[in-house]
Amino acid sequence: MRLIFDGDCGFCTKSARWIEARLPDDVDVTPWQLLDLEEFGLSRRQVTVAAWWIDDAGATHRGHEAIGRALIAAGGAWSPIGRSFLIPPGSWIARPSYAVIARYRHKLPGASEACGLPE
Repeated sequence: MRLIFDGDCGFCTKSARWIEARLPDDVDVTPWQLLDLEEFGLSRRQVTVAAWWIDDAGATHRGHEAIGRALIAAGGAWSPIGRSFLIPPGSWIARPSYAVIARYRHKLPGASEACGLPE
């Protein structure tokens, strides 16, 4: 399993390091800049606008689903929170919330100009 994030974004990096500390050792948390994106069937555009979770079967999960799956993999109290991201009514809140956070991540704590999304 792998969580892919934007390593140029301070907010994304801080968030990825937070979840990485809670994930099992068999989960790779990697900035997209260090990967061959073609290996995962992802484009540069896709990875600059959202985080991605690659499961053991190679399936890709974007945005709020990636975060939900990472939380599930973290286990403990994080697991039910992650599951709530994937099914209604929690997913009805998680999807637009993730979109807003991703869109304005350059204004969040730890962010830099590199956090801005491409136009």
